[in-house]
Amino acid sequence: MLTLSIRSQFGIGLALVLLMIMTRGYHFSSVHNLPGASWAIFFLAGVYLRSAWPLLGFFALTWLLDYAGYTWGGTSGFCLTPAYIFLLPAYASLWLAGRWYANRHQFAWRTFMPLSFSIMAGLTVCELFSSGGFYFFSGRFEETTLFEFSERLIRFFPMYIESFVFYAGIAIVTHAAFELINQQSNPRSGTTG
Repeated sequence: MLTLSIRSQFGIGLALVLLMIMTRGYHFSSVHNLPGASWAIFFLAGVYLRSAWPLLGFFALTWLLDYAGYTWGGTSGFCLTPAYIFLLPAYASLWLAGRWYANRHQFAWRTFMPLSFSIMAGLTVCELFSSGGFYFFSGRFEETTLFEFSERLIRFFPMYIESFVFYAGIAIVTHAAFELINQQSNPRSGTTG
């Protein structure tokens, strides 16, 4: 099981907030060359932050950034439809997948299977809620069919996976480096802090 000190959790939470601000969509403060990190942020918050309060905070932050981008940043309101509410269960599924994995984490190769499972399950459920919700309930599509949704899923889902893997890969390498440093400096320690 992954256990972190309050100080470590605070630092990780702050880093995730800054990453969200830098990469969320195309609002006024986005770094346009970086892919969106929202999906990875919710997953990593589930892994590293023990309280459920950050989940609510990240929900509020995404809404605030989207609202600011639309209101003051000149971005399109195309995605701001009644289907926007589907982002709540979409992002919560990533957070829950991260939380599930955190309870199974060990700094060993055997952790790869639960990590892979949690990532695949979280990404799939998130995509079904976010894209499915938008496709079927946004009112942006005249006629909706499962066949057309499947085609859109095949076309767009890999881009979200790619973005997620980019940030999750950085987090995994960073976590492993800190864990190795911690083990070398404190060989009896079984936790990260």
